[in-house]
This record gives sequence, structure tokens and C-alpha cells, in this order.
Amino acid sequence: MQITSGTCDRLPEILFTRISTYRHKVFVQMLGWELQSSNGMELDQFDRPDTIYVVAQNDAGQVTGCARLLPTDRPYLLGEVFPQLLNGMKPPSSPDIWELSRFAAVDFDDQAVSGQFSSPIAVELLRKALACATSHGAKRLITVSPLGVERLLRKSGFHAHRAGPPMVIDGHPVFACWIEIDHLPG
Repeated sequence: MQITSGTCDRLPEILFTRISTYRHKVFVQMLGWELQSSNGMELDQFDRPDTIYVVAQNDAGQVTGCARLLPTDRPYLLGEVFPQLLNGMKPPSSPDIWELSRFAAVDFDDQAVSGQFSSPIAVELLRKALACATSHGAKRLITVSPLGVERLLRKSGFHAHRAGPPMVIDGHPVFACWIEIDHLPG
């Protein structure tokens, strides 16, 4: 497994296309989320030139996981689309608090993988995403995620806690979660 990070202009164009196609396959086709997509690629208004992507690839170059990182002092998913998940708290806005979104770890070529939050890819991708965010000045992360991410965080030893109670949005149980970057497991 190889994990790469960078902005869309720093990643090879073919890799960015694979990330967008992978996100469509995971979030639209597999999870059934109603998201913007075009030509089998999922992108939204938060996929900007300053967005940082962390992507896992298998030996054949196929995407097996992805994560998107955004500083909260610019528009981001939780602050703009899902502030209700913060249970009345004002969405964070700070250059040292970053959002982790569009996190997925599904190897479509590996039939043994049972879900997007149970594979070793997920844990390693999360570790690399947190390390990448830290290298860009993040001291803390916030995420809006499916509840499965909470199990992954707890089971893998990440220091994380809910920012508010889970809610069902468009038929999907999601929650906002703080991930502290005081220590990374493993």
C-alpha cells in the first residue's frame, strides 16, 4: 500500500481523477448518499485548489482509501452544510483546527474486506491523514462522519470524542467528532 498526499495541482491528474471516481463509487453508489456527481466522479464546493487529499493506493495503483483535509478558517463541509451536528455550538473557525471529510477505506479489489471502517487500510490512512494535517499546522481535527468512524477511532486508540449527538440526515446516521492530535496510535 502506498499513501500519497497533496493538493489537486500537486497530485498527478490521473490520480485526482481516480480519487473523484472512487468517492463516487463509495459515497454515491455504495452508501447511497445524494451528492453532486458528474460522469461518475464526486466533487463538491469544498474541493478547491487549497484542499489537501490523502489517498491510499494498492500495488496496481487503484485507490483503496481517501481523505480530504480543510482548515476551518475557510469554508468546510461541517461548518457550511451540517452545523446542526454541533448541538448548538458555533462551528470552529481557526487555522489550527482542520476538518477531515470524505474519509473512506474500501479496497474494491479485495473481496475479504467487509466494510469501509474495518480494514487495516482505514487505520493507516487515518494515521497518515492526521500526520498530514499536523504538518500543515493542525492541532485538532473535526469531522462529520458515519457512525462507523466512531467505532474505528475507539478501536484503534485515537483520542476522539463526539461534538454532539448523532443525527439521521437524509436517512443516514452521522455525527460530528473531535479528533485530538496529542498522540497518534501505533
